Amino acid sequence: MTLDFRLLTEQLWEAMEMFYVSTRGNHPAVSSAEAIKMGISPDGGLFVPDAPVRVSPELMQRMKEMPYRERAAEILRLYLTDFTAAELEDCAARAYNTNNYDVEEIAPVKELEPGTYVLELWHGPTCAFKDMALQILPRFLPRAAAKTGEKGEIVILVATSGDTGKAALEGFKDVPGTRIMVFFPDQGVSQVQRLQMVTQEGDNVGVMAVRGNFDDAQSGVKAIFTDADINRRVGEKGFRFSSANSINWGRLAPQIVYYFSAYLDLLREGKLAEGEPVNFVVPTGNFGNILAGFYARQAGLPVNRLICAANENNVLTDFVRTGIYDRNRRFVRTISPSMDILISSNLERLLYELSGGDTTTVRDWMNELREKGMYQVGGGLLAQLQALFWSDFSSDRETKDAIRETFDRTGYVADTHTAVGLDVYKKYVLQTGDRTKTVIVSTASPFKFNDSVVEALQGKEAVKGKDEFELLHELARISGLEIPVGLKDLDRRPVRHDGVVDREEMPRAVFDFLNI
Repeated sequence: MTLDFRLLTEQLWEAMEMFYVSTRGNHPAVSSAEAIKMGISPDGGLFVPDAPVRVSPELMQRMKEMPYRERAAEILRLYLTDFTAAELEDCAARAYNTNNYDVEEIAPVKELEPGTYVLELWHGPTCAFKDMALQILPRFLPRAAAKTGEKGEIVILVATSGDTGKAALEGFKDVPGTRIMVFFPDQGVSQVQRLQMVTQEGDNVGVMAVRGNFDDAQSGVKAIFTDADINRRVGEKGFRFSSANSINWGRLAPQIVYYFSAYLDLLREGKLAEGEPVNFVVPTGNFGNILAGFYARQAGLPVNRLICAANENNVLTDFVRTGIYDRNRRFVRTISPSMDILISSNLERLLYELSGGDTTTVRDWMNELREKGMYQVGGGLLAQLQALFWSDFSSDRETKDAIRETFDRTGYVADTHTAVGLDVYKKYVLQTGDRTKTVIVSTASPFKFNDSVVEALQGKEAVKGKDEFELLHELARISGLEIPVGLKDLDRRPVRHDGVVDREEMPRAVFDFLNI
């Protein structure tokens, strides 16, 4: 009888409709389909669930033996309640398969050393973790538009620090009813990342470099989203803006899945006991990846600590330590460029959650950030933050040392972002003594940043006079790994997008792309 009651309770919980509210409180609640279609709230806030999700122990047991795509459908139906189970199963099956990923597990967990594991999120078409969300978001968006009666063509605007852009372009390429335009910092991405974007094929895609850094591109896109005159103009021509950045809940929700999947894999393999807590180490700049871990913990995943690994643009480390978010600092170009970010958009969602949904205070903090470049949270919220998160950062030298030391000790080849996580985890253990089993989130293939990886492994002489494409083969020789299909012969593909604009010119670039 007790079991029947539990199952009934679980079914009732899963049947509850989820709505989404703005972190800034000046927009009515919307359905998940509306939140995905809109991308960002018109008041400038980000959409968040109006109630926490709970993943029951019974559901955890059922998911343990499931493949990744089925786990994804189970988790997502708790958040995207106006999508049917069949729709989510179809979206997940089309996104997570061996046509798109080079391993059957999709997001494999590998043991680095006893008690320390690596969650590899880069086996998709663009060799970066952004594929985990951006292979499924294009499946959501046309359905979301249909569910909300949208008649206009959806225009996806994306700001990227390197990986989101290509993943979004690949995901939305030639998707009916959509167009996509990606902005990237002109001097802020690797040669491989640049060529992945500027050679992108597709009749509905546009790519534009922005003079400045990622924050310039991101601020420019957010300004377009919230400009009433621009939105009116594109609306009159039959278009509707949306986002594929992690400000879009449809991009963030799929990232929650791989935290559960990693835990379930370790549980199935006997590496964890049921209910045993784990730490996750997450290299992050925009805070979206680690925020998905927070939502997984909120939903019941036994997470002990979320360890925020930053590079020398260590605005997040300072925030976790002091409660002061201050972007008024020198911007550093590092060998982990996808984390070269000083305005971490997704932090706004965490502030909303930890403040108990205090939209007035969140709005005040965001106004202070816009006007003064900084804000400070109170002691109560800081205590909550530090109970959940821990943070440190790595210099480029420390990042390279971590690549070499990890390879020498274990034979594992890490990219420059994953290596930040490895280095920060070492610092965490030294400073806390915590030996909780730990999963390090690996966000990119080492081949995407092969010049830095080869230099770390073989020294400066090994890269002298060689371009990134010669170094692909050198890294393959050193590591014994195969060059990913998506990176082979990239330098031989024709450049299709060569425009460069200032931040102020971004609206004009959008109008030109749409021919309006």
